[in-house]
Amino acid sequence: MTEMKENETIEEAVSEAVETEEQPENAEEIDPVAELEEKLREQTDKYLRLMAEYDNYQKRSQREKAARYADAVIDTAAQLLPIGDALSLALKTEVSSEEAVKFKEGIDMVLKQFNDCLNKLEITPIKAIGEQFDPNLHNAVMHIEDESIDENTIVEEFMTGYIYKNDRVVRYSMVKVAN
Repeated sequence: MTEMKENETIEEAVSEAVETEEQPENAEEIDPVAELEEKLREQTDKYLRLMAEYDNYQKRSQREKAARYADAVIDTAAQLLPIGDALSLALKTEVSSEEAVKFKEGIDMVLKQFNDCLNKLEITPIKAIGEQFDPNLHNAVMHIEDESIDENTIVEEFMTGYIYKNDRVVRYSMVKVAN
């Protein structure tokens, strides 16, 4: 039933177009085919622009989603890194009893599991000792003068830094720089 109404509406529009074709406006004859072709061009242009806009929207949404995920990973990892630091410090403690050695082995296994989790999240330690100082990756907290070491070379690392996907710093390395 609705198709019949649509057909009637279309037929009325066509008959009106034919009537206007027979009656020239302002002493000019309007070609209904040319008018319809122009409308078709306009609609096609609108459609193409809308499709391009929608494609841009999808790409922008994907980028924003990836950025939100990266921010969440970085923020979470930054809060967990002090736990890894504490475990590393615990492993540096000298122990003598058999029970303490077993306890230290357990801490080592937990630290390995912690580092595996960071690797799965694509968070890796920043190389520091022996590397050239890079202010984008390192935070120099001490400076020493030593002529036997190249200028701006990192000689000691106080706190390990981490980077996400070799792109964004999670935590800067705290280092001592020579010269």
